[in-house]
Amino acid sequence: MKAELGGATIAINAALSSVVDVTSLQLVGIIVPSSWTAANLTFSASPDNVTFADVYDDGGTELKATVIAGAYVALRNDFQCALSGLRYLKIRSGTTGTPVNQAAARTLTLVTVARED
Repeated sequence: MKAELGGATIAINAALSSVVDVTSLQLVGIIVPSSWTAANLTFSASPDNVTFADVYDDGGTELKATVIAGAYVALRNDFQCALSGLRYLKIRSGTTGTPVNQAAARTLTLVTVARED
């Protein structure tokens, strides 16, 4: 499997990233910039790039990735599975209930591989 890199940018004083089209891609890791304003990551997904919904597991818990500034965060298999099949994705700094605005524009590097359907 060949890894591909893409980006999701969160604007200054915002908590939600630009839209990323992850059709046929499996998100396997995220590189967090060293200048990251401390916050975990959560996700919002859409089938049509119009209506987005926050991503929760079947137990009602928001899907959350714990991240560290300046680090590569490898996503566990169960986490990857929860995000598989999504078409459009936005990444949030913080949670739905407590978003964390970034102090400057930040670009998260998304590491993906081609999804095997």
